Amino acid sequence: MFLCDDTTIEFTPQPGIGAPVWRGRAPSREALLDFTAAAHLAGGRLAAIWGSDERQRGGGFRLHCVFGLNQGHAWLTLELPADEPCYPDLSRKFPAANRMQRATRDMVGIATDGGDQRPWLRHGAWPADWYPLRHDAVPAEAMGAGFENAPSDYDFVQVGGEGAHEIPVGPIHAGIIEPGHFRFSVIGERVLRLEQRLGYQHKGVEKLFIGADVAQGARLAGRVSGDSTCAYAWAYADAVEAACRVEVPPRALLLRALMLERERVANHLGDLGALGNDAAFAFGLTQFLRLKEDWLRLNHQVFDHRLMMDCIVPGGVAADVEPAAFDAIVDQCAVIGDEVAKLGKLYGEHAGLQDRFATTGFIDIALARELSLTGMAARACGVLLDGRAHRQGYTPPPPYAVLGVRPVTDERGDVAARVAVRFAEIAESLRLLRQLAVAMPQSASRVDVAPVAGARGLGVVEGWRGEVLVGVQFGTDGRLARVHPHDPSWQAWPALEHAVVKDIVPDFPLINKSFNLSYSGVDL
Repeated sequence: MFLCDDTTIEFTPQPGIGAPVWRGRAPSREALLDFTAAAHLAGGRLAAIWGSDERQRGGGFRLHCVFGLNQGHAWLTLELPADEPCYPDLSRKFPAANRMQRATRDMVGIATDGGDQRPWLRHGAWPADWYPLRHDAVPAEAMGAGFENAPSDYDFVQVGGEGAHEIPVGPIHAGIIEPGHFRFSVIGERVLRLEQRLGYQHKGVEKLFIGADVAQGARLAGRVSGDSTCAYAWAYADAVEAACRVEVPPRALLLRALMLERERVANHLGDLGALGNDAAFAFGLTQFLRLKEDWLRLNHQVFDHRLMMDCIVPGGVAADVEPAAFDAIVDQCAVIGDEVAKLGKLYGEHAGLQDRFATTGFIDIALARELSLTGMAARACGVLLDGRAHRQGYTPPPPYAVLGVRPVTDERGDVAARVAVRFAEIAESLRLLRQLAVAMPQSASRVDVAPVAGARGLGVVEGWRGEVLVGVQFGTDGRLARVHPHDPSWQAWPALEHAVVKDIVPDFPLINKSFNLSYSGVDL
């Protein structure tokens, strides 16, 4: 099989016109380990892990692993027995598996036979034998009823030695940000180690998907992580369309791309302002927030929502766009492009900013690959990986295959590189937006989608933060039986732990913002 020639697993291509996906079944635990080793040797990455309860359909449990390879994504499943659902620890080859495996155990109750056994999403409020994504668990509307809220201590790794001490930060923070615990081990102000504890944002999203219809699932997918609503909505739609063998009209695909690029620009504008502010350059914050506000107001004018929620739906888009709106988008791209170019020159020539940005929060390309990092953070380390762009062995899905996306990379791997990549990606997105707006074809913008009982699909979209995946499985009644949304922050949070080592504690807010990861997207 050409995805990994050293294995004998048979893969078949997923139907549809989304990102290329191949499906396969591992006949044994050993076959799963063999494929994992082959994927690692081939320079692949671990994209996602989740589990599902198949007992109502006459099976046991099922492990789902997605690997990113040169030609696309390999979606591998392993059947597990109902009485002892256990599988090999994949973090030996892919460290990114660690937290995904722990979350899978917490949610479904299937465990690894080794590796890190600490809980990830459990904070003491669930009984030890209660797994929310099992079919015999307490219904969603009764979750938490009668459970004792008894938070337990988390076994953070201890760092000893003369002069070493710990600084606990969070989970409740002084600013208005999402909750997360950061345990710093330091000598003086120099960081020796950072360990994170997340899960405080858990909101039962995956449980809410179960039993929903296609439309309800679309609304929920767009709300997994609000700054990536278009990426999640598109990935979910791709998964549903692949499962139901639906081909989306060309105009709808181009409108989706237009929304996704506007989402990318909005987030980069906000981050560049916040990064300036974290380096004591408040002028940058005010200017970029002004530009972002103008950008979001046009979103509302064109799409009736500042974040474009509920605009991307299975089968196409919820509403078409008037010709006058495309003119407004082209005009705004010109204005924003000029303003961002001036601010980019100012950031690049500001000695104070560059002193704070350069060499701070460094990770190298080898570590980025080892951690299966994707998106802007990976490209800032020199990894040429962008799901919208051609690369060896990979042709991007429509409409990006004909748009000619020019991916931006920077080999420095520090805050300065992540800032530079954001500036360059804004310029590229503005170019794409002008191209999309002036060459929009006339066609339908939506087709009907009829659920297919028992079908499944995987959607992959290059969001502004990185690779967003959504796996979908329908039940025998045509309703959603299992949906797993995966955020690129799963792979990027561990990278942040490495990035702060040897820097000083006061630089953590700046380094953290240079990644700007999602708490919500990993605390499902």
